[in-house]
Amino acid sequence: MLVGGGQALQRDVESEIELGPVELMAKAAREAAEQAGLGERVFAALDAVGVVDVAAWRPRNAPRLLAEALGAKPSLEVVTALGGESPLLLLNHMAAEIAAGRVRAALIAGTNNLRAFQRALRAQRRVAWPTGGEGEPSKIGVDRAGSSEREQRYGLTAPVLVYPIFENALRAHRGLELETHLARMGALMHGFTQVAAANPYAWFPVERSAGELTLPGPENRMVAFPYPKYLNAVIQTDQAAAVLLLSASAARELGIPASRFVHWWGGGSAIEEAWFPSERPSFAASDALRSAATQALAQAGTALDEVAAFDLYSCFPVAVEMACEMLGLDERDPRGFTVTGGLPYFGGPGSNYSLHAVVSMADRLRGAPGSRGLVTGNGWYLTKHSACVLSSAPRESGPPAAAVPVLASAGPPVETLDTANGRARIETYTVAFARDGTPERGIVIGRLEGGGRFLANTPSDRATLEELLAREGVGRMGRVAVEAGKNVFHLV
Repeated sequence: MLVGGGQALQRDVESEIELGPVELMAKAAREAAEQAGLGERVFAALDAVGVVDVAAWRPRNAPRLLAEALGAKPSLEVVTALGGESPLLLLNHMAAEIAAGRVRAALIAGTNNLRAFQRALRAQRRVAWPTGGEGEPSKIGVDRAGSSEREQRYGLTAPVLVYPIFENALRAHRGLELETHLARMGALMHGFTQVAAANPYAWFPVERSAGELTLPGPENRMVAFPYPKYLNAVIQTDQAAAVLLLSASAARELGIPASRFVHWWGGGSAIEEAWFPSERPSFAASDALRSAATQALAQAGTALDEVAAFDLYSCFPVAVEMACEMLGLDERDPRGFTVTGGLPYFGGPGSNYSLHAVVSMADRLRGAPGSRGLVTGNGWYLTKHSACVLSSAPRESGPPAAAVPVLASAGPPVETLDTANGRARIETYTVAFARDGTPERGIVIGRLEGGGRFLANTPSDRATLEELLAREGVGRMGRVAVEAGKNVFHLV
């Protein structure tokens, strides 16, 4: 059971008092200990410490460094692979270890210090973050590049450029006009800003209207169609979170009141068989997302209509829309889809966002005795998924067995052609923008008339790019040809 959670946030501070990764995690851990009503004496009871992958920081043993900062001496030290699914993967792992009797008290923590790291780079100053830690922790999760060499060649190199290809495909799959879709994205994410505005740990605690979120302007420049800046996750933050997980016997021995308990009811995880985004059988579906969430719900013996609160991974609108699509949720569901404010407004702190969601979810559930909540996590490009169900009530049947990660797919990976020539249609696409707000490159995933899939760029002339922005591009016909060693798609 989760007996305490803590969060820490530091905005721009002088370098002399700036907290590094260990200090920020330790601050969140101490807040978790205070919430449990134990103070720092709980750290002496820890027999496991897990740390979520920390961007821009690669010490030998992060759990050992954190444990030493807290005066703990755990026998089990665990780190995760890179990815937004990893906090829940780690939570599910530790919960299963506790259920199996191998662990009695565990601390899970993670941090993001990219804001401080970027400030140091701009000032040409080295960050004094520790790189050691004796011993070698065990590792869970899958570490693998998110984009193939071919995808990188055509510009599918980062989340801000890849997620739009799923967004545009899902819009076309739903048969929505461009303006209708834009309004729906704004309405969906407006609700997230409302939650962020009331969250003291949010990086941008500001409520924004649907129109403000979707209308490009000086403060909301276009990044990649159809997303302006306000619809993109913000990763340059300094945020940390930590949770304390204890067995029932350990919690009783330490005298923690039952009112503090939030119970882990079940978890799930799944990976798309088609790892690289351009290989997906469908750009309007994510079988692994559905599988991870339904695993967790099945383990918890919980139906969707029994869930009181959700936190669906929200790096971009399509991540939330896809979850709704896969789980059969109405995007106007009055329960809402975030307890933090979501990655574009609360902050998308590296791989660790979902641990913040767990802390916030636990707080929400304590305020509604007997309620249940579902949290989901997503790594790379709708590639790796995890989920867990938490409740302020104990399970009647006792703890569930450990979830087994699965490969999930609506079909085998689709091979992409190295070169393509001939008549073709667009399967999905995006237009990337320069920082001054002008369109500069079209990226297309298409099919030849004979069926072969290819990646291509469009010509960079303004007329072509404006045409792709003004009218639905999915399904449009054109010709693809090899020019200067790369596939180039021309509209007809």
